[in-house]
Amino acid sequence: MECQRMTGIWYVAERTPSWLNTLKQLFESTPSAAVGEIGLDKGSRGKQVPFTEQLQVFEQQLNLAKHLGKPASVHCVRAFGDLLQILQRMGPFPAGIILHSYMGSAEMVPEFAKLGSYFSFSGFLMSMEARKAKRILEKVPLERILLETDAPDALPMSKLDSLYLVEGDSSLEQLQVQQGISTSNSAATLPDTVRDASALPKGTLNHPANILNVLTYVASLMEMTTEDLAEVSYQNAVRLFSFEDRSSC
Repeated sequence: MECQRMTGIWYVAERTPSWLNTLKQLFESTPSAAVGEIGLDKGSRGKQVPFTEQLQVFEQQLNLAKHLGKPASVHCVRAFGDLLQILQRMGPFPAGIILHSYMGSAEMVPEFAKLGSYFSFSGFLMSMEARKAKRILEKVPLERILLETDAPDALPMSKLDSLYLVEGDSSLEQLQVQQGISTSNSAATLPDTVRDASALPKGTLNHPANILNVLTYVASLMEMTTEDLAEVSYQNAVRLFSFEDRSSC
């Protein structure tokens, strides 16, 4: 299984009249690519684009993913009710929907799962009350759980001696001067005044190696060993991304 960056970021507000045809052509030339990240955002950044436009573009992208038989990775911020209604109307999605960095309610999990959704958890889950996070995880079918870092976002709220930081992260420069923090490979050697990620500047970059922190936290809430959860999430990812090319259909 090979991961590749495809085309970078497309902003809804900057789309051209031919954007959908261009996207179709890109999938024809790169049949191994999945769809996404696409989605809905009612957060501060999402408010820059009218929600009606977000809905229109999102539904067209979902239609394309379903037609091509490809999984779609979905970004959703404060719009899970809207998302569920859309998936119920357009679904199910046999190829899979990845609910990236899932932060929706526990009650919605069974409804999303019926439609073909997978639930991917990142360091953002650690910002949620542990009891609430545990209730969500209890509802997720084991064969539908995925893990991610969402790097460079979603730095896990862990002890710093367990985290990897990004070398050259500009948000740490001032703290480096003040506290003598080294970001060459890890945060293993730190002054006593800085002991967890909450002491780092907002926007500190996340490192892909911090997937271990996500794994450890989720496994603890699920009362599983890290080895078992790692194997389950790996097999789920292999199954999800082992789709056949249908771009010529």
